[in-house]
This record gives sequence, C-alpha cells and structure tokens, in this order.
Amino acid sequence: QVQLVESGGGLVQAGGSLRLSCAASGRTFSDVAMGWFRQAPGKEREFVAGISWSGGRTKYADPVTGRFTISRVDARNTPYLTLYLQMNSLKPEDTAVYYCAADYQSGYPTTNSYDYDYWGQGTQVTVSS
Repeated sequence: QVQLVESGGGLVQAGGSLRLSCAASGRTFSDVAMGWFRQAPGKEREFVAGISWSGGRTKYADPVTGRFTISRVDARNTPYLTLYLQMNSLKPEDTAVYYCAADYQSGYPTTNSYDYDYWGQGTQVTVSS
C-alpha cells in the first residue's frame, strides 16, 4: 500500500519561502510521475507542479512558474521516495492545503488530478499579507 505524508506547511508572510516535503513509501517509485496539487477554501483542487519518473521533466502551473521548484530524491531499489516543493516569493493567493500525489499510470506528469492514483492527507500553507 502506498503512503504519502506531507510536511513543511505553516504560516509565512508574503514574500517569504517554505519547503514542502512528501515522504512516499510502499511501492517502487522508479517509473512513477509525482505531483503537487493545492486546494483553497471554496475552490477546486488545482495542479501546482509535477515531475517525471527520472526527475528530468517538470511541469508547472502558470501562477507558480518561476517561484516554485519541484524535485525528487529516489532511494534506488527501495520503496521510498521524497518529493519536495520549494516555494519562494509566496503570495496570499498561494494559501491552500497542499497535497502530493503519485501517478502510476504514466512516468510523465499531467495536470489532471484524476490521473493520480495515490494522495497524501495534505499540509496547510497560509500566506499573510
């Protein structure tokens, strides 16, 4: 069973930075795309960033391009992976619950949440103005 556990959220002032982590375990992640999504109150869950199985291809939503960076560290030949989201120049509109997700159907990230098979419980990010 795949488990994804996010951490690193919190309260930060506008212009500040946070780094989110997602500890993934349970199955091999060597050919799995990973993604970050977020959901603000009253809004639908939206794609933030995604990364391919090798880490060589990344995809970002327009509002975060140039400010956020996704990365992954795979423990080769083990069922463990750590996914990161470095968030700089944070804005109040970045306030949301952030989720990491694993897509076992493809090795390349997509923006559609329905393509992802496993989800973490989320971590709250609050940016004050």
